[in-house]
Amino acid sequence: MPQVMEFKLPDLGEGLTEAEIVRWLVAVGDVVAIDQPVVEVETAKAMVEVPCPYGGVVTARFGEEGTELPVGAPLITVAVGAVSLPEAPAAQAPEAEGSGNVPRPLIGYGEDHSRPARRRRVRPVTAAVSAPAVAAPVAPAAPAAPAAPAAPAAPAVPAGPVPVISPLVRKLAKDGGVDLRGLTGSGPEGLILRADVEAALAALRAPEPAPVTAPPAPVTAQGERIPLKGVRGAVAEKLSRSRREIPDATCWVDADATELMAARAAMNAVGGPKISVLALLARICTAALARYPELNSTVDLAAKEIVRLPSVHLGFAAQTERGLVVPVVRDAQHRNPESLSAEFARLTELARAGKLAPSDLTGGTFTLNNYGVFGVDGSTPIINHPEAAMLGVGRIIDKPWVHEGQLAVRKVVQLSLTFDHRVCDGGTAGGFLRYVADCVESPAVLLRSL
Repeated sequence: MPQVMEFKLPDLGEGLTEAEIVRWLVAVGDVVAIDQPVVEVETAKAMVEVPCPYGGVVTARFGEEGTELPVGAPLITVAVGAVSLPEAPAAQAPEAEGSGNVPRPLIGYGEDHSRPARRRRVRPVTAAVSAPAVAAPVAPAAPAAPAAPAAPAAPAVPAGPVPVISPLVRKLAKDGGVDLRGLTGSGPEGLILRADVEAALAALRAPEPAPVTAPPAPVTAQGERIPLKGVRGAVAEKLSRSRREIPDATCWVDADATELMAARAAMNAVGGPKISVLALLARICTAALARYPELNSTVDLAAKEIVRLPSVHLGFAAQTERGLVVPVVRDAQHRNPESLSAEFARLTELARAGKLAPSDLTGGTFTLNNYGVFGVDGSTPIINHPEAAMLGVGRIIDKPWVHEGQLAVRKVVQLSLTFDHRVCDGGTAGGFLRYVADCVESPAVLLRSL
């Protein structure tokens, strides 16, 4: 007989407690292989395809697209052994497995696993398991009783399993003394949601309403309401926290980037991978941070200490369809412009495809924000908490500039530095920004630091 296995939303790391279902990749009745992605979810960090550790027939799905589920809530159930599965390719088959139907630990989160080109649905055969048999539980209807002239009895509490999948909802009901069997869920197929339990708790606590002579005037909500969740919600929380906790200040300077652009053109003229402007600015930043390590630090409020960090994990702002994300280049101080260019390109491609892992978006120590790509000259960046500073770069455009005593048209860029005033004073911040500007105006200055 087939064994029905329940696959729950796994812990996706980085302290994440919930995820939103973006897109189901399988339907009830589909045959899935071990480690085949079954659902695409969005966390506060990234978009992730979640692979299932079981192979068999999908007998139930829990949650519609757009639903948020806590870690540990059921995602799907799979009938293992309900159908013969094709053997996995030799390169992917585990050594100790004799069949593709044997459950094994979940692997490969965030990776791009291959999936079948077409879904395979189970034909009605004797070994197949009926999907409704393991779908989200709904209390069965009581058998009909013969009609009687007596007064109707009070409704009985339904028997059978309670349609609740969230352990948080169960705990909330238990702590508040709410009997879940007496509730009618407002979710799909009668699923009891947190809002249902909260409404029951409010009814228990509410006093008897006073009689009113006329109904209150209806309140009409104005405007479109957009939930702050997923990536956008995480960004909103982080920016708000930055403004609450960090006493920031901003300084800026215009710089003549003509020589920097000429140096980049010369590098790219010799062949090989192209060097980006962002990579050159990143290399300048790492050299500047070596001179001014105060800006590569964080503040430990609990210990009342400034922690200077040994490595530069350089974040860079990337705009995607799902909002602003900040991928992180690890140990940027050890990379040359060619390596930085390649890593920026790799992370940007993953960000736009929504395939960044949570580890790609955390652990930054300093952020480089090139808002010049939006056609603007200047800005006052908000520090990416818990970092201590962010360098903003405007567009590089032709402007009149006094060069060697003569008015000339030069390529000019505005650089702005927002810094945490707790880690340094204006002299340190100004020294950092001036060194960056000097390297932009004369890249030979950077050679002294290499």
